[in-house]
Amino acid sequence: MDRDLFGALIQLISPKGKSAKPEKFKTAPIHKTESAHSIALAGGRVDYKLVRRRGRRGVGLKIDGTGLTVAASLTTPILAIETMIGEHANWVNKKLGEWANRRVIPQQWMTGASISFLGEPLILMVEPGQARATVEQAMSHLFVKVKSGAAGGLENAVEKAVVAWMKKQALPHFAQRAFLFARLHQLTPPQVMLSSANNRWGSCNSRREIRFAWRLIKAPPALIDYVVCHELAHLRHMNHSAAFWAEVKRMCPEYEQLKKELDKNDHAYRKF
Repeated sequence: MDRDLFGALIQLISPKGKSAKPEKFKTAPIHKTESAHSIALAGGRVDYKLVRRRGRRGVGLKIDGTGLTVAASLTTPILAIETMIGEHANWVNKKLGEWANRRVIPQQWMTGASISFLGEPLILMVEPGQARATVEQAMSHLFVKVKSGAAGGLENAVEKAVVAWMKKQALPHFAQRAFLFARLHQLTPPQVMLSSANNRWGSCNSRREIRFAWRLIKAPPALIDYVVCHELAHLRHMNHSAAFWAEVKRMCPEYEQLKKELDKNDHAYRKF
């Protein structure tokens, strides 16, 4: 073989003509793992998701609409984890039962389905194939006309039209109630706006702006009034101190009962 060609081959195989060494591949460190498990507790077996994280201290239990989630470190033995679950079996079963009662059926967007509006059901009457989308309420029915061939399909078009209609009803209702309670309690009426937040019903800032989640319009008027009074009370106390709650009670004497009712049923108002 030609000496120059041989030398070129050696360069390709091993730079600088040195013996090639096998390359070492480093494995990326594991920071988080998730796995499904099941444990026998009084009353039957309970499925849970185990989330292990590097640096986690102790074992944490969380229960929500998805079930039981357990957080632990990467090295915590499964025996220690399940011992912890067993020690809190009563709490686990109680919370799982509460969440089972809070599960809601996904909203349907077709004729005959119902939505909640001011605490009352409205039956949807869908009319597809229209020139433009319109929504009109007639007693306990909501007539929804949507365009033919709407982007995203019929149900998506109905949902979009209904949500737009609810927002249109929500702002004047919230603003009127805020004006009324502000006047009754010697407050300058605030500026009222809508929010799309799905984790809080209202908020108030130092600029005297109050935002209400449009979804609140699904709740009964008394619950809406409680939220209105709650936010108005922040105009005097930008905190949740004892003085703040005393102000809420002055504006809304039955607020404790109303708050409990809202907390109990709020999941139904948040489903779309």
